[in-house]
Parts: sequence; structure tokens; C-alpha cells
Amino acid sequence: MSGSFSFRRVIAATLVAATMFAAGAVRAEIKVGYSDWPGWVAWAIAEQQGYFKKHGANVRLVWFPNYSDSIAALSSGQLDANCQTWSDTMAPLAKGVPLKVVLVNDNSAGNDAVMAGSKVKSLADLKGKTVALEEYSISHFLLFQGLSKAGVKAKDVRIVNLSAGDAAAAFMSGRVDAATVWNPWVNKIELSGKGKPLFTSKEIPGLVPDLLVAQEKSIAANRKDFIGMVKAWYDVEKFIREQPEEAIKIMAKVVELSVDEYRVFLPGTRFFGQKENLEAFGTGTDTTKTLMGAAPVIVKFLEQYKLIEGKPDFAKALDASLVKEVAK
Repeated sequence: MSGSFSFRRVIAATLVAATMFAAGAVRAEIKVGYSDWPGWVAWAIAEQQGYFKKHGANVRLVWFPNYSDSIAALSSGQLDANCQTWSDTMAPLAKGVPLKVVLVNDNSAGNDAVMAGSKVKSLADLKGKTVALEEYSISHFLLFQGLSKAGVKAKDVRIVNLSAGDAAAAFMSGRVDAATVWNPWVNKIELSGKGKPLFTSKEIPGLVPDLLVAQEKSIAANRKDFIGMVKAWYDVEKFIREQPEEAIKIMAKVVELSVDEYRVFLPGTRFFGQKENLEAFGTGTDTTKTLMGAAPVIVKFLEQYKLIEGKPDFAKALDASLVKEVAK
């Protein structure tokens, strides 16, 4: 292809693009990954209730059956934003991936729990016993925090690395002394009569935050859409609060569970509205209230198990400008 022909093509394309933009052509949509957690499944409410359209957010939700795949997709630039935990955001930050936390969807407030039978009265009783869990996951982090509070060293408990479902099954069959799992497995164990919560995420408020994390360049290029997403989320939080049964119906359908099965997730999830988000993005170091406060506790766990390389600049990763702009 000759240089002059290529140049004319560029000019023509530019003129067409300018004309389309001037005529109000559809903007490129932002791709947002989400997966199976109540605070993220709830984005389906925004889509179905028209909240994205209402607030001018051109969003395409991308479902990930495997949560870890969504983290990799965001870090590699395949997504504009993703729903992920604060702890799972630390490793890419330590590697220098330019990510920004722009919204807190929720905190786990009981949906994650250390489950044990009647013979185990306290976390201190787990010394020398076996605990099934998904190694290095939020479940592992929860157990680590509980043991620390009880004065038990992590090395004094034998970890059996199993997925949440397999961990629950191993516990209910008596093959392990305890299991750290999340709902619906917490509820299934309770209903079986085989175990009860010994320690839950409700006892470490602020340390299991679930977030909307975005590529820095995507925020710069699509700020209007992200502002709209924040506004849409606040509508979602209000919808869940005021119409919980309708919310459960929508969310249950996304993950192919019955309404009754999904209902157990709501009490253990503390959904964040505007007030909670403004507090979470504050500069204080209270671990129960701010992301800045929770970060060092999370990083300590990750460093102990050598799950990150380098030091994540978590303060730089917090972008409070969106929630503040919406609050004006």
C-alpha cells in the first residue's frame, strides 16, 4: 500500500469518526469483570433495572466463572475494570500494574467463617488440629486473623488445602477437625448439625472488602462511565435495602441457585452505599473503617506466606475522586 493511499485512508477515517462523534455516536463500552460473590453479582441489578443507562454509564458486564481469571484479565489489560478483593489487588500493585480502587461494593460480614464441631469450643482449641480450607484465599486470611487474636501460632494448626465445597464435605464427614469456608457452605454445615461458626468475617470488620478496581488509563479515558457506575451502584444498594426479595430473585438467577438458597448470602454481606464509601476512602488508619487501615494487615499476611513480591503502594492505588465527585 502506498504512503499517499494510507494517508488518505487515515484522513477519511478521522473525518468519519469526527462526524459520528459530533452526531452523538455510541461510545465504546467499558468492559467490567464480575464473578460469584453477592457484592458483585448485584451488578446484575444495575443492568436489569436500567441504572447504567439512567446514569449514562456505557458498561458491558463480563461474567467470569473462575474468579482468579478475572484478576488476570484486569492485570493484563483485557478488562477496563474488575470486581476483586483488596487482598487480591495487592500482588498486581506490587508488580507495578497501574490499578485504581474506585468503589467499595461491600464487606464480608459473616459470609466467611471458621466452622467447627461441638468438641472445639474456641480457636485456641484448634492448636494441633486439622483445618480444611482453600490455601492463601480469604478463608486462609480469616483463619490467620482468628488464630492471631486467640494467641495461636499459624504453624500450630495443620492446613489441609481443599476447595470450599471439598473442605465442607471433609469436615462434615469427620475427616478434618474444622473447615474455613464461605456461604453457602457455612449455611450447609449449620443445617447438617455437624458444626457451628467459631469465628467469622463479622468479627474482623473492614478487613474483607470487595471492590471495583479499574485500569488507571481506563478511568482517564472513560471517567463519565465510571462516575455513572458509582451512581448506579448506589441505586443498587438502595434497591437491595428496600426490596431485598426482588434483589435476591435477580441475583439467584445469575448464579443459578434457588431464591431460598441465595437468601442466606444477604445477612452476611454489608453492602456499601455513599456514606460507607466516603468513610472507606478516608485517610484514617482504623482497620474497621478505611481501606488505608486494612491494607497493612492484609499485606502482613501476604508477606508471611510469600504471596507478593515487592511492596504494593496501596495508598497510591486508592482513587477517592469518583465517590467524592458523586457526593458533591
